Amino acid sequence: MGAIPTQRETLSLASDASGACDAPAPERAQVCAILSGSSLAPGSARALVRAALGEWAERGLPGTAHLTDRLADDATLVVSELVTNAVVHAGTDVEVVCRLEEPAGAVVVEVSDQHPSRAPRDGGTEPSYETPEYGRGLRLVATLAEAWGVTYSRGAKTVWARLPVEPAADDSEAYGAERAPAYALGVAEILAPEPQQAERDRDWLGRGALSFLAEASDLLAGQLDEDLVAALTGQLIVPRLADWCAVWLEDEATGRGGWGDAAVGAGPRLARVWHGSENVLEELRTALEKDPPRPPDAIRSGPVPFPWPGAALGGSGSHGSHGSGAYGSHGSRGSRGTALAYRLVAGGRPLGTLVIGRAGLARFPDEVTGLVEDLSRRVALAIGAARQYARQATISAVLQRGLLPGAVAEIPGVRSALVYEPCDKGGPSGDFYDLFPAGDGRWCFAVGDVQGKGPEAAVVIGLARPWLRLLAREGYRVADVLDRLNQLLLDDATEAADAAARALVGPAGPGDGPQTRFLSLLYGELAPFDGGVRCTLASAGHPLPLLLGPDGGVRTVARPQTLLGVFEDETYTSETFELRPGDSLLCVTDGVTERRSGSRQFDDGDGLAAAFAGCTGLDAELIAERIRRLVHEFGGHPPEDDLALLVLQAE
Repeated sequence: MGAIPTQRETLSLASDASGACDAPAPERAQVCAILSGSSLAPGSARALVRAALGEWAERGLPGTAHLTDRLADDATLVVSELVTNAVVHAGTDVEVVCRLEEPAGAVVVEVSDQHPSRAPRDGGTEPSYETPEYGRGLRLVATLAEAWGVTYSRGAKTVWARLPVEPAADDSEAYGAERAPAYALGVAEILAPEPQQAERDRDWLGRGALSFLAEASDLLAGQLDEDLVAALTGQLIVPRLADWCAVWLEDEATGRGGWGDAAVGAGPRLARVWHGSENVLEELRTALEKDPPRPPDAIRSGPVPFPWPGAALGGSGSHGSHGSGAYGSHGSRGSRGTALAYRLVAGGRPLGTLVIGRAGLARFPDEVTGLVEDLSRRVALAIGAARQYARQATISAVLQRGLLPGAVAEIPGVRSALVYEPCDKGGPSGDFYDLFPAGDGRWCFAVGDVQGKGPEAAVVIGLARPWLRLLAREGYRVADVLDRLNQLLLDDATEAADAAARALVGPAGPGDGPQTRFLSLLYGELAPFDGGVRCTLASAGHPLPLLLGPDGGVRTVARPQTLLGVFEDETYTSETFELRPGDSLLCVTDGVTERRSGSRQFDDGDGLAAAFAGCTGLDAELIAERIRRLVHEFGGHPPEDDLALLVLQAE
């Protein structure tokens, strides 16, 4: 990371927080170390800070004139708490930085870990993986520090705390009357930009803003949750461009967000509030919730004035946040400042509002307002994309629930086990299964795979599975069921599949017409009797089922036939055999047989039969789990196809 920056250089720290520590600059009161993420780290951090403070005081380095034993104890406690949190909740190596601010002598402690997606915790059990609404804080740190917060970068999270100088016990009144103004001036000097710093800030706004927007676009484009987009927006803006920001989201689904709607519960939702100092977040959030933005009726993304929440920020200006932004200072008047609201608009629709604020300014520089307006457009696009993904995921989940049976039937004398793993967790699978009673002492099962994936495959499954059940319950035998299902896929019913699919994926292109849907299917019928189960089945373009006997022998029990939906005059046949106690029948989709590892497939050289033979003596559940595990272990990466397998075992 190089020499650790002062507060006015926090932008560099946020960008490089995951780097290694260099030796501190000569005669500068700061120390930096990287500790392993183990139970020994808190003790090492305490020893590091205490030894550093003692050495700085002995050498009389700038800022050490106001060091006291109490301040050293507080710094030791704070670094211990921060390192403990990082080790427990992140589990990575931690970087510890401690420095004195000149000339005030305040102690700043920073602890970084390499787990930026987890917020610091107050303790207790590990929470679920989620984006918190706002910082929850560490009780001890919040009590001892005058300001603390969290800085995020691509690969790291830094929690920092600023410990104020305490007056001597015998000089407290004199300190308050005489030295407090000097202390405040010292802090203001630290926060205010020097001429060279201001020049660098203008250079960043002129040239670095382009790469900032590019990086922001990359970061936002990969997010599929609108609340996470709001959270990232706060991290991008604070402290680079503003002291604080807030994001309101309007609810499209229920029509909430109408600014003139006085109905109870109407209006935008305050999704995220971000401030450079954790100490004022809750007060700021409360104030903003009471007074949401009310932009004009015209939809425009440009900034409009927003009331300054002075009551919530009255005490925050003197402390400042963790570093100044890319321009100017935070100022020392938290009760006075400027705030602007930007409407978040994408595709001509308002999605929410972004508000930024900076203390001690009469107006934002034009360069900043323009930069935030550009950023707000990217935020709006990311929110729109996240909402589109959420809508599609909801449709897919509803489709998936409708494509699979709510429960599989229990068959007298037969144990069954099922593994079903769709490759695309957010969309409908092309594989399906079923196991249901057909009446007259018969039970039927099916394992199928539709050509393609997504909505079109879902529509075909939505046709095939109900027809299988209907035909079976009408008394049609196995071969007759396949004959009629084949005709169904070739006749006008496929037009309904095309229409439904296009309603989901978009209008058809020029020349597109109804397309035949191909379906591979293994379909069978079970009829228990004294001493076993009679099984009749047929395979239409599907991996052949395997029968495992108690002696470990494996054989196929069907012959290959043509896919359904290919030839109109195709006639299907079936085979009948008996499952005796201890026999196991394995039915799989091609996600099992064609699982790849380089140029090899899982079923090369009868690999599936060999794996099945190794399951001799296992019950149905253990067989299914063992085959699933072997399929996963066969390749060096997760399966790239849907996976379904059904085991039927005679008891």
